[in-house]
Amino acid sequence: IGGEDGRKMSKRFGNVINPDDIVKTYGADTLRIYEMFMGAFDQNTQWSTENIMGARRFIERVWKLAEKVMLEAPELSKKTEAMLHKTIKKVGEDIDSFGFNTAISALMILINTLEEEPTLSKDTYLTFLSLVCPFAPHVVEELRERLGEKRSNTEQSWPMYDVKKLADETITIAVQVNGKFRGTFETASDTSQDALETEAQKLPEIRKYIENKELVKIITVPKKLVNIVVNT
Repeated sequence: IGGEDGRKMSKRFGNVINPDDIVKTYGADTLRIYEMFMGAFDQNTQWSTENIMGARRFIERVWKLAEKVMLEAPELSKKTEAMLHKTIKKVGEDIDSFGFNTAISALMILINTLEEEPTLSKDTYLTFLSLVCPFAPHVVEELRERLGEKRSNTEQSWPMYDVKKLADETITIAVQVNGKFRGTFETASDTSQDALETEAQKLPEIRKYIENKELVKIITVPKKLVNIVVNT
């Protein structure tokens, strides 16, 4: 890890960062998250005291998320449920391969989705905390205690993901006419190619570009886009 001045940390340059000072100011978990998030584990990177605030804000969001926990919270939306199971899979695999920075990135994406839910069940929140625990163990243990948990998170099994819940229920399909973007539509993730092409041609914003024109072909990229080619 290089110093903030771009040079190798050295007492001679006076650019050494004392971890104890960072812990006193921001907390040990903030330091842990920032060090693991700042870059790939096997590559050089540069320290930035300014950027460490991003790690601190993430911890504050994890803490604030506890306010959404309710005993009788409704089920998660399909979108959030899929994101949760994807993140369980992603974080577990990334930890195994020392991809700590991408694991934390996945957690930051997940918390964005969880914050959209009006309420969260205790089980959902505890699952999220288990994913955060390797990176911020002190905060996680404190939050678990506040939720009435008597056992440490280190005594819990790693969360399991359900393969059937990894797929998003709906996807967004982009529609092009002669290679130019003209619109989008939402559809089920398992919609057939024929149905995608039919739906694309029905869109009002698309029809004005293809009406009374000879259809040459339709190019479909599954789960991504439909490109309608017409003679102009």
